[in-house]
Amino acid sequence: MSVRLDDMDRKILAELQEDASQSLDEIARKVGSSKTPVWNRIRKLKEAGVIGRQTAILDPEALGLEACFFVLIRTSEHEAAWQKKFLKALRERPEVLEAHRLAGDIDYIVKVRVKNARAYDTFYQALISEVKIHNVTALLSMEEIKSTTLLPL
Repeated sequence: MSVRLDDMDRKILAELQEDASQSLDEIARKVGSSKTPVWNRIRKLKEAGVIGRQTAILDPEALGLEACFFVLIRTSEHEAAWQKKFLKALRERPEVLEAHRLAGDIDYIVKVRVKNARAYDTFYQALISEVKIHNVTALLSMEEIKSTTLLPL
């Protein structure tokens, strides 16, 4: 269910997406409003679930996490118990940045960020020791062309 946003909401959201650490005064100045109405709108957007948690975006390479793998997973298991175990395994692994269930030939795609290929292998070995997986293909990203958290408003 989508929430109805006006132009002011969109401006505020754009500012928060760009830099959520800005002060209310800065945001209000940039969107052409005052502090209290901006604060009230942000509060309402949080209550409506439009704004979730606020975090810091870290540079993976600065932290030594230079390898990004996209893991394509096919499974012959489709029972609820297997899926529950598989999803739990993915959610508990800090290397997993994203995981998606897909339509088509591939069942899941998982984005994994690790130090190097050896670290990926450690992740892979741990995963397949926990859950049965029919086929796994790992694709190493050679270059990140675009990565953003900014949603089109």
